[in-house]
Amino acid sequence: MTATLVLLFLVALNALYVVAEFAAVSIRATQLQPVADGGDRRAAGLLAVLRDDVELDRYVAACQIGITLASLISGAYSQAVVSPALAGVLQSTGLTRAMAHSVAAGAVLVALTVAQVLFGELIPKALTLQFPLQTALLTYRPMRLSLKLYRGFLAVLNGSAHGLLGLFGVKPGSHHHVHSPEELDLLMAESRKEGVLAPEQHEQLHGVLTLGQRSAQDLMIPISRVRSLELTATAEEVLREISSSPYSRLPVHASGLDHTLGLVHTKDVATHFARHGSVPPLRQLLRPLPRVEGHVSADRLLEQLRKLRASLALVVAASGHVEGLISLDDVLASLLGQLGDELKPAGGHTHA
Repeated sequence: MTATLVLLFLVALNALYVVAEFAAVSIRATQLQPVADGGDRRAAGLLAVLRDDVELDRYVAACQIGITLASLISGAYSQAVVSPALAGVLQSTGLTRAMAHSVAAGAVLVALTVAQVLFGELIPKALTLQFPLQTALLTYRPMRLSLKLYRGFLAVLNGSAHGLLGLFGVKPGSHHHVHSPEELDLLMAESRKEGVLAPEQHEQLHGVLTLGQRSAQDLMIPISRVRSLELTATAEEVLREISSSPYSRLPVHASGLDHTLGLVHTKDVATHFARHGSVPPLRQLLRPLPRVEGHVSADRLLEQLRKLRASLALVVAASGHVEGLISLDDVLASLLGQLGDELKPAGGHTHA
């Protein structure tokens, strides 16, 4: 009876460390933060561990030491105590001493392996996946005690492991798990399948993840659809174009968009006309219009526009030929769908 209790305790100890390790590397700081803000000291302590790579490394190493010790001690104890007792029972059935000890050792090994795998590994991991926050908090205090008990082991073993990895030019990495865009896309697809994400939300998030796969050429307004002004346009031509155009900004060029000089904001024209009763030469109203290469990805395009403090840019080919025009609205529309605006044509691109 005593032997059974000892082995059950060792299997439970193994399960505790398995749960603690699995919870530590799978739980997210965003799950712990609200609990820590609510005053839970365990959550606050574990949150500090997750945000410190060195502490997280020690935490996981303590789990691995605990798992190893529990497994080794249970194996040694069963062979030293349980196997001889079982061999004595088998001998009483008529087996020879050698045969009884062999059968007893094998039976105890199989039984202990099944118990360790089932109750010490598989079930604890399944419970951790089902209740990651609860298991992480439940195992935190036992792990703090383990960190103190294994302090010497941790210093020696972690130092040795890092030294050996260094011999092969491998830098020890963090236990943080970072999802790739592909993994996130799969997770979102599963969430949509389970009804957690609405189809519209899934499409928007998918658009964000795949933003880097689309180029400025994919999102731009083709040059054939770009409304513009000739630098030498008369006042009547400027007013006619502005009044007929749904756009608030128009490129200004000299003999074609390949020779674009900048852009004119219709607000500037209207303000000058209201104050002076005339339209000034367009050159006086020109604002900068940056250029971006057509192959640049949409996420890099957003970064370039942010640095330039611009919301509109010409898209040019490698030869310098202007291919089209792109705006922040075009990029946002690719993520959120066509943006509504009473001044813009429905269902189309815009540079307003």
